[in-house]
Amino acid sequence: MINKVEICGVNTAKLPNLSNDKKMELLKKIKEGDTKAREEFIQGNLRLVLSVIQRFNSRGEAADDLFQVGCIGLIKSIDNFDLSVGVRFSTYAVPMIIGEIRRYLRDNNSIRVSRSLRDTAYKALQVKERLTAQNQKEPTVSEIAKELGMEKEDVVFALDAIADPVSLYEPVYHDGGDAIFVMDQVKDEKSCDDQWLEQIGLNEAMKRLSSREKHILNLRFFQGRTQMEVADEIGISQAQVSRLEKSAIAHMRKYM
Repeated sequence: MINKVEICGVNTAKLPNLSNDKKMELLKKIKEGDTKAREEFIQGNLRLVLSVIQRFNSRGEAADDLFQVGCIGLIKSIDNFDLSVGVRFSTYAVPMIIGEIRRYLRDNNSIRVSRSLRDTAYKALQVKERLTAQNQKEPTVSEIAKELGMEKEDVVFALDAIADPVSLYEPVYHDGGDAIFVMDQVKDEKSCDDQWLEQIGLNEAMKRLSSREKHILNLRFFQGRTQMEVADEIGISQAQVSRLEKSAIAHMRKYM
């Protein structure tokens, strides 16, 4: 998808590559209202947009659409960039471009989120962008919550609700050999081999017990009864229940 030469009518193979000094020179002219410098600066940073949209090439979206949305993020970065802070433009622009693309993907997501959660999340994102532009760094969740007058947990919950879904087949690491996918890092704690083997061993050990021992263990460990409650139900003393329970467990350990 991203390897196509022409995107939105732009020949990506012929895009200019500006030096950092040239970028700073053009930015100063842009702040003075030079429209030609602005156009040259945008053209000189389209490669940056291309590098960012490659991160989303597994989402199945058209490259042209992502490129256009990324260009919107680039233009917003130009409008909000503060020359006095002393950071590289790309350092500031990349999160802005990513944020714009993620917003587009969220708006076109098939997963439905309640209106109230979505509104809260969008307000949090607006505050995040404003604080990022103001302080030239991303704010913490606590800072966002304080600006909104909300609990931090509510902000986190809202942002998580609109988070982009991740494919189990999305690669998370690649060192030149076989890629590691998300599914390789997901573990089913309830259906792993150890759990199956333990359950099989438990079932086999239970078969070795007498019907009374099985009944006592069932009442004690599967139904949560106390030894006194078990004693009352089967008509023996609590001491006898305790002795039979210990004997049954010791017997089962031989087969586990």
